[in-house]
Amino acid sequence: MLDYSLVAAVAAVVREGSFERAAEALHVTPSAVSQRVKLIEERLGRPLVVRGQPCRATAAGEALCRHAERLALMEHELAAAVPGLSALGAPDAGTPPTLALAVNADSLATWFVAAVAEVAGQHGWLFDLRIEDQDHTAEQLARGEVLAAVTALAAPLRGCRSLPLGALRYRATASPAFIQRHFAAGVDATALARAPCLVFNRQDRLQDRWMTQQLGGAVVAPPRHWLPSTQGFIDAARAGLGWGLNPESLVRAGLEAGTLQELAPGAVLDVPLHWQQWRAAEAQLSPLTQAVRRAAAAVLQPAPAAGTSNLKDNA
Repeated sequence: MLDYSLVAAVAAVVREGSFERAAEALHVTPSAVSQRVKLIEERLGRPLVVRGQPCRATAAGEALCRHAERLALMEHELAAAVPGLSALGAPDAGTPPTLALAVNADSLATWFVAAVAEVAGQHGWLFDLRIEDQDHTAEQLARGEVLAAVTALAAPLRGCRSLPLGALRYRATASPAFIQRHFAAGVDATALARAPCLVFNRQDRLQDRWMTQQLGGAVVAPPRHWLPSTQGFIDAARAGLGWGLNPESLVRAGLEAGTLQELAPGAVLDVPLHWQQWRAAEAQLSPLTQAVRRAAAAVLQPAPAAGTSNLKDNA
């Protein structure tokens, strides 16, 4: 049987990224954390943590961390129903579990916070939200770094379930002065190749996809501003720094007020999103899954119909 304190030490080091921060989270000394990690590694006969800046889990460590998160969810629920378990070494009901989730920045800025706030209020869970592009959040799930993810990947990962949430609608926007300066004659390949655009990070392909869609498959390479901030994108577009794809719900007021305009009115880009989670934790994550579905339905475009069921899984 696994020792709770040893498992918690490994999970804390991986979650916090260092032995020092793990010690602060566990209210013990760094030496104690180091000894606990070393002890469980010796008992299992394999390394669980790769020491570095930051520390990260080995494949075995990732499996142990996933187990620890699922166990924390179940024990938190059990401790609320059966007082006194802490005397046996289990966490008490006042020790909330921390759930690691991966989500794209635009979902976090438009609808996802409502879901985690609902669950946190009802169950007292804590959340460790990992921000990543929607095309890459599933990679964190595949590596075992998170229990669930909002992702553009529809096909379920091995051992996961995939549930379509709907599509986040984007509109290409800029300031009226910027559009007059760069697109007075319309949106064509020449104008798009010259007008600076806004790009979230090196993994962001939204602007490229929109341009290819508008140009019937042609590819152009405009000058780019790199700006890793959802609100920063809107502020930069409003200030005339460049044009960019912004979530419709966040620019609606600016479009109505005239501080923002669309490059090509009505030319939207819909990005389908999915909720993928480990099947082994499905029962424990059910309240979160339901909250995610409700919050997504309030903002996202309806998901396309998918046969007899929109729930897929991969064993």
